[in-house]
Amino acid sequence: MTKLFTDGLSFALPLLIMAVGAIYSEKSGVTNLAIEGFQGFGAFAGALAAILVMPYFAKTSQIPIYIAMLSAAVGGGIYACIHALLCINFKANQVISGVVVNILAVALTTFFTSAANSALTNTASNKFILGVSNRYTIPVLSKIPWIGGLFQKMYPFEWIIIALVILFWYVMYRTRFGMRLRACGENPQALDAAGGNVVRTRWIAVIISGALSGIGGICFAYSIMANFSPSIYMGYGYLAIAAMIFGNWSILATTGVCLIFGLAKAGGQQLCIAMKLAGNYTDLFNMLPYILTMLLLIFFSKRNHPPAASGQPWDQSKR
Repeated sequence: MTKLFTDGLSFALPLLIMAVGAIYSEKSGVTNLAIEGFQGFGAFAGALAAILVMPYFAKTSQIPIYIAMLSAAVGGGIYACIHALLCINFKANQVISGVVVNILAVALTTFFTSAANSALTNTASNKFILGVSNRYTIPVLSKIPWIGGLFQKMYPFEWIIIALVILFWYVMYRTRFGMRLRACGENPQALDAAGGNVVRTRWIAVIISGALSGIGGICFAYSIMANFSPSIYMGYGYLAIAAMIFGNWSILATTGVCLIFGLAKAGGQQLCIAMKLAGNYTDLFNMLPYILTMLLLIFFSKRNHPPAASGQPWDQSKR
């Protein structure tokens, strides 16, 4: 049971921070299918930074991980500017823009990773070997009956993600900027009439989306993958979008959905081990979150209520 909780959280929390990023973008009125691309490019930026600074730290040092997370946030935010420029300034179709941004991210990061390896190690590898982050157990909390397993063998980034989710929940629902952000996605004309800047608000929201997705990507690289490579694009971005939709664009509800997805993935792996199946069956059981997504889509999609102006380009003349 403890293994189920620890593995479930290590998958659910990076997924959650990406879903929060998607919520910010869509609450501002920008449909965002580019989470997968933001995740991948941000993870590339973080992994590259980690590779460059690793020689200056001891092998057991965790400092490169924090540098990688910061770099991933910056890289993801910068890459998100492409989507913002296309959708907000050029008023391109937001769904098509998201797909293009995802495809472009795969090509760019594969090329840049190979180029960086050629320059640094004289190899043509398209992979950065990062290793796995250390895990820590919280001494007192880990002894609590039933829920103690949640505080055992946790990655350091899990606490950072929890803090960030609380922070961005507060910003969205308890600050003036959050109120303007939500108004931007529901009625941008009203926000403009009240003196708000729709274009600036949407730009900030999309950049936040990219930064948070980048953090999620590098966390996957340091836990599930242990490296950065094109295999980082495994559909986790789309799974985060699904969690956002089933959570009805609410951060609290989306948190619950991500936890369900995480437990489903970890449960599938534990079931595979318990049944003593060959390792190649693991991929089959890893499909459980996606199967769960389809089931949730069947039963709950009609109850979802996206922001009213989501996907609609801003046109001040229509006020």
